[in-house]
Amino acid sequence: MTPNPRHGVEAIPLPDGTSAWLVTGYEEARQALSDQRLSKVLKAEELGLTPELTSAMLRMMMFLDPPDHTRLRRLVSSAFTARRVEALRPRIEQITAGLLEAMAAHKTVDLIETFAYPLPLQVICELLGVPAEDRVEFREWSAVVAAGPARHHEMPEVLASVLARIRALLADRAAQPGDDLLSALLAVREDGDRLSEDELTSMVFMLLVAGHETTVNLIGNGTFLLLEERGRWSRLRAEPELLPAAVEEFIRYEPPVARTTQRTATTAIELGGQSIPAGSRVVVSLAEANRDGARFAHAGEVRLDRAQNPHLGFGHGLHYCLGAPLARLQAQIAFTALMTRFPRLELDVPADQVGRRSDFQRGVTRLPVRLLGSDH
Repeated sequence: MTPNPRHGVEAIPLPDGTSAWLVTGYEEARQALSDQRLSKVLKAEELGLTPELTSAMLRMMMFLDPPDHTRLRRLVSSAFTARRVEALRPRIEQITAGLLEAMAAHKTVDLIETFAYPLPLQVICELLGVPAEDRVEFREWSAVVAAGPARHHEMPEVLASVLARIRALLADRAAQPGDDLLSALLAVREDGDRLSEDELTSMVFMLLVAGHETTVNLIGNGTFLLLEERGRWSRLRAEPELLPAAVEEFIRYEPPVARTTQRTATTAIELGGQSIPAGSRVVVSLAEANRDGARFAHAGEVRLDRAQNPHLGFGHGLHYCLGAPLARLQAQIAFTALMTRFPRLELDVPADQVGRRSDFQRGVTRLPVRLLGSDH
């Protein structure tokens, strides 16, 4: 998606012949993301799903409004705590080291296939308690979901397969609880409230997909930005204290999710000087809002030391990404280890030949690199 220099709100045609309002301005995006008159409830008929699949797989926070969203977020947050995320650090570092060691046996690799994808996939699967033998299929299934409208025709069959597998995993954990998030989600309760079976299956599905696809994009995008312009790589190696700010800048400049899922206006609203009728669909372009020059100085440039960076890469408001701390932690560990293990890492193809996607998601699909070791 090419950033639009005229940031704001505009009507756009959709592939199905209908229209929607596209929000590209930063302030307008913040308003839209926090305006409860824009409903997140998904119209399941657009995906061609059966009532059973709709109930079992779409009772997730990202497709719910308050009070349902509020209740689910409260229950899940009690199991998905900051302490649980930080406790994962040693294991994430161990997984990272193992992946880099395996890569070291080769002169060139596709960094997405060998590192950016397997790291967050293994982390979220271990966090949830998904057996290793199930991970290949979950990756294939999540790729269909993450593709957005382009693969909606595959959704019914894929969701049916995912549902069967998740139900089997939950039944196993109910019989034999462990020290994993699946067991915690089964056990969580507050004031007598707990997640229903449909809420559980929907939540596990959301965590599996959102829990690794966006982090794959973050690691891939960040690595490409560092290698595309060598000075960035050299500076970050020389000034590792910039890493947290650099990660935020990667998220701003190339947000893992380019556009939000659709919202529906439940009443007529004013947004960015436009009168949006009730029933209209609204899509927020996080990618374009994050490059709004009215909010960010030098918005079209990567600034590793950008101090003020209130980007919208993880959303804003009620639907701010629950897994943002885990994504940040994995990215910081990944970049630190990568620069330490392969300090002279470089692209193995011209930058314009790196595989990219920029529709619903924004990420690198193929990143061939040469593995060059220590400078010494």
